[in-house]
Amino acid sequence: MCSVHDTIEFEKRGIPATTIITTAFTNAAVFQFRAKGMDGHPYIELPHPVSNLKPDEMRELTLKYVEQLVKQLTA
Repeated sequence: MCSVHDTIEFEKRGIPATTIITTAFTNAAVFQFRAKGMDGHPYIELPHPVSNLKPDEMRELTLKYVEQLVKQLTA
């Protein structure tokens, strides 16, 4: 999962970052954070799947996570 690796690299540089995944990738993300020494790093988990959503449905879904995203990036 490149997004986890990117999040870790940003964090190492002092830049707040998070990863957005769907539930199908939770275990992989947790494992990768742990393997890279960042066990417990927060992430945002969307329901799976999202690839079948229309643009307006995806917008509606993601807007539900904006507050969580802001909290993770400003904590």
